[in-house]
Amino acid sequence: MIEPDNSDLSITAQCRLLSISRSGYYYAPVPENSAMPALMAVIDQVFMDCPWYGGRQMARHLQRMGHAVGRRLRRLMARMGLAAIYQRPRTSDPHPEHRIYPYLLRDLAIIRPNQVWCADVTYLPMRRGFLYLVAIMDWATRKVLAWRISNTMDAGFCVEALQDAMTRYGKPEIFNTDQGSQFTSHAFTSVLRGAEVRISMDGRGRWMDNVFIERLWRSVKYECVYLHAFETGSELRAGLGRWFTYYNHHRPHSALAGRTPAEAYGHIDASDHGGHASHDLMAKLAA
Repeated sequence: MIEPDNSDLSITAQCRLLSISRSGYYYAPVPENSAMPALMAVIDQVFMDCPWYGGRQMARHLQRMGHAVGRRLRRLMARMGLAAIYQRPRTSDPHPEHRIYPYLLRDLAIIRPNQVWCADVTYLPMRRGFLYLVAIMDWATRKVLAWRISNTMDAGFCVEALQDAMTRYGKPEIFNTDQGSQFTSHAFTSVLRGAEVRISMDGRGRWMDNVFIERLWRSVKYECVYLHAFETGSELRAGLGRWFTYYNHHRPHSALAGRTPAEAYGHIDASDHGGHASHDLMAKLAA
């Protein structure tokens, strides 16, 4: 999909338009045991239903399902960024040298667009390997404002998603995340501070503080990722693009009085794809 010899678009520009981190383009995947991605997908599904499971509980659950698992299970869960909700945030640990901001949403009535945005990172299994997804969501309307996928959990793809959302939708009054190192990094918080956005962070292990985006993960996994078992990152990206368009523009929410997130937000744009390039550009690059 990327054309290294394209004279009109640099590799950096093509990566940006296709929502691929530049490190992801140069990344050479390491072959895995063919059974490993399937096991990781099962672990991810179980964890979505039982986010309080630690390594031992997960092992017992999988053994009852007929899977032969042992000590490697804890390493797999750590690699996937999964940890029981009472221990620490699910996708990454806080960086010991990063500032942690107070939680600002307690008892706050969130009633209008751009009052509060939130973000989170989750793991997405594929038939071979896995990628990470970050999404920026408007809290009041549940609209997904931007998203990116990456093969690493560094801050770069999170910063790209944040800048994309702010370029297209302005800025929120408050931005809420967990204490993951991507969100406490200088690269991420400096964008928010520069825009004079108030920064809010969940308490450690309190996934309910960011409950709406946790519900988004359940929906995107059960309604898109698990159903299709995508082979490649390109297939996953295209599938996510279709699903987020459906979610924003065609899926009514009971909490929004039957409106879609885009209708509640008040910004309906047919070209709003959030995390991937236009159809014309995609066709040009894929030709």
